[in-house]
Amino acid sequence: MRATDLIPIGKLAARVGVSVSAVRFYEAKGLIRAGRNAGGQRRFVRSDVRRLSFVLIAQQLGFSIQEIGERLATLPEGRTPTAADWAKISASFRDALEERITRLTALRDRLDGCIGCGCLSLDKCALYNPDDRAARLGAGPRYLLGDRPGV
Repeated sequence: MRATDLIPIGKLAARVGVSVSAVRFYEAKGLIRAGRNAGGQRRFVRSDVRRLSFVLIAQQLGFSIQEIGERLATLPEGRTPTAADWAKISASFRDALEERITRLTALRDRLDGCIGCGCLSLDKCALYNPDDRAARLGAGPRYLLGDRPGV
């Protein structure tokens, strides 16, 4: 690898639109790896621009640093990821996003009805959750957590 293939931390931060301290944070979390030049300064590969951009997008979609790191760990070491590599990661995120969309849609559609919380304060509870049957399923808003009435 040529020295021109490597970029300093400040340039990486500027290209991605984050602070230098944010780059250090992502490095500490293992999402990117820096090499060091003869003077001990961090140098990153150019493909880290795309990696960090991916991290920022995934965070905006609600994924944790750990979830992002697990996906990034599937990328190849020692070479710039290809479009096929990124497509594989995107597919795994797509599945997780579809699941979240399904849960959010159910939440939206049931939020004004019984959520199986055990409050028994609404007139509807006698219909949706008689004798607080949802409590047998566990604590919390059982129906919003995915349990079904009457199960």
